[in-house]
Amino acid sequence: MTPNIQSLNDLSIAILVPCYNEATTVQKVVTDFKRVLPECTVYVYDNNSKDGTAAIAAAAGAVVVPELLQGKGNVVRRMFSDIVADVYVMVDGDDTYDASVAPNMIKLLLDKNLDCVNAVRHSTELEAYRQGHQFGNWMLTTIVAKLFGRATRDMLTGYRVFSHKFVKSFPVVSSGFEIETEITVHSLELRMRCEDFDTDYGARPEGSTSKLSTYKDGIKILWMIIKLIKLERPSLFFNSVGVILAIVALGIFYPVLIDYLHTGLVPRFPTAILSGFLILFAILSGVCGMILSSVTQGRRETKQLMYLSTPRFLRRN
Repeated sequence: MTPNIQSLNDLSIAILVPCYNEATTVQKVVTDFKRVLPECTVYVYDNNSKDGTAAIAAAAGAVVVPELLQGKGNVVRRMFSDIVADVYVMVDGDDTYDASVAPNMIKLLLDKNLDCVNAVRHSTELEAYRQGHQFGNWMLTTIVAKLFGRATRDMLTGYRVFSHKFVKSFPVVSSGFEIETEITVHSLELRMRCEDFDTDYGARPEGSTSKLSTYKDGIKILWMIIKLIKLERPSLFFNSVGVILAIVALGIFYPVLIDYLHTGLVPRFPTAILSGFLILFAILSGVCGMILSSVTQGRRETKQLMYLSTPRFLRRN
């Protein structure tokens, strides 16, 4: 039964801030969110920072929790496991996001009974987006939209609001910055109600450096998309592999067939054997896709049942 929520003061709101070497900015992030949401609790999860981030965050009034496994995905897994709240606001600790819009994002989540609100970044500052980041974000968002459906215009945003149902039904798999992709695909797979919220996006303050590597993390995100296709769309993945193997097999068998039609002989016998094996692997790949589709459907139904069994809000007396 859903409790009667009259205002944000009736909710337990957790601000989740994953941090790695954010000593320059974490104090402002903590104080900004505590100012606009006085009823919230700010949790800073320190991921082996070497610059005193944890001490600065604690002095600013945050609850500081260490996470020794390196990587944002590992931090988010720990956050979602540890914290119990009605509403979760996850934001990067780099002070590039506007804390003042958090109450409006939460209100949108509540008013429309959503599971996730994604902050879509807009900026007029050239320094806000490093070279290639904007194009890379657009490309990855487009790829995911074509394969799984469109849930957001900004897949890699680090500023989101989640419902209790979303957080407690999300089995985090990734370990690094691929977590943003995984969050988006999870919401699409369970057909969750999500909306975008346009907000300003600023440049990092002087002395603060990004932990995101344009090419290294971009490749990791692409690899994560491929793994998610294999996990969530096995028919598409294995049938595509099967079609590629069949085309290659037919391509290398064509000269063998021409020789046989002209001479009645098979002088390229090893090539014929290779072609036969490739066709066999293509068939096996198609069969794997069929079997794994059934497995994936069962796993998706299990996640859906977990989502449905999770209360939207914490129980109140």
